[in-house]
Amino acid sequence: MKRVVVTGIGAVTPIGNDAAAFWQNIKAGVCGIGPVTHFDAEGFKTKIAGEVKDFDITKYVEKKDARKMDLFTQYAVAAADEAFHDAGIDMSAEDPWRVGVITGSGIGGISTFEEQHLNLINKGPGRVSPFFIPMMIGNIAASHIAIRFKAQGVNENIVTACASSTNALGEAMRHIQYGDSDIILAGGCEATVNPTAFAGFCSMKAMSTRNDDPLHASRPFDAERDGFVLSEGAAFLVLEELEHAKARGAHILCEMVGYGATDDAYHITSPIPGGAGGAKAMENAIADAGLKPEDITYINAHGTSTKYNDSFETQAIKKVFGDAAKNVAVSSTKSMTGHMLGAAGAVEAIICAKAIEDSYIPATINYVNPDPECDLDIVPNEGRNAEVECAMSNSLGFGGHNATVVFRKYKD
Repeated sequence: MKRVVVTGIGAVTPIGNDAAAFWQNIKAGVCGIGPVTHFDAEGFKTKIAGEVKDFDITKYVEKKDARKMDLFTQYAVAAADEAFHDAGIDMSAEDPWRVGVITGSGIGGISTFEEQHLNLINKGPGRVSPFFIPMMIGNIAASHIAIRFKAQGVNENIVTACASSTNALGEAMRHIQYGDSDIILAGGCEATVNPTAFAGFCSMKAMSTRNDDPLHASRPFDAERDGFVLSEGAAFLVLEELEHAKARGAHILCEMVGYGATDDAYHITSPIPGGAGGAKAMENAIADAGLKPEDITYINAHGTSTKYNDSFETQAIKKVFGDAAKNVAVSSTKSMTGHMLGAAGAVEAIICAKAIEDSYIPATINYVNPDPECDLDIVPNEGRNAEVECAMSNSLGFGGHNATVVFRKYKD
């Protein structure tokens, strides 16, 4: 099969609206969580979120066109634009049928849905926007990106809840490995900091209620974790066939070498006790990469800061790595970003790529109270300089979805 490399990255996150700022803040241990400002959160049990700040879509599209895009699409266009230009792609030199886009978004245009539903109820059906459907549907971000760059190859959106963009990356890798595409912009986007999504997650009692201390609310693997913190944004990676990348002199960040995907088939929201599904996804990804567990230097854990996720993911890692589990660094950068749902996997894949390129393992911040059920090396509070030969990223989603991707330092 063809080899696949990463040649560009782009990000819009609660701790930076471009990949460079984002990575700098990850290394500095900056937390992007604060009081909700997108809407009046009075009356909600949770009043904090990881919001994107100072975002200006008019840097990328005309204001009149932006009005026809839900916020999740705006974030996607911005992150994809950065990744595309970071990769230095010249579409005039490419076969457009071999350049694709695969996105992951678990929820899509929920703010548009909420707004237009209110129009329907309060003003009648004639006041529902003609752009309602093409703004709301989850695949529309991929469409906008394709139109922007005239990418006429594979174009898909994957919906597997919080595993969506990790699955998107894995499927993009397969398309390139099988020789169907030369370049794919793959990633995820989400914009769910709105009343409807908040009300739903609050009713599930899934989110942290540490409203008086937002900077320390997301605390993966800590014994006093009380739920995840909802956040938003987008991230995209340019995946490219190796020989194609070399021929055009592209800068190669790392190689993408493994992908595994499973389902717990257990419960609509809870991961399976013991983490068997997540473990199998990791095993499959490592085997797909032609590696052994002891070859993995760093794992970016799903690590949501919920009771069951963190303990079951720990069990899954121990199941896969055995005695080697004590030697692998495991951190959850959701302690800084919050949980970006369908965009989380792509954001964390960028972290893996940069960890390899910069020889740096980011921390799990806000770790104060050790949990004996989460007794891995979670890189507490301070990141570390270290050679990262292979990095792995886990994503788990409601519905029992598990996805794992593996990246390796590029060697010709």
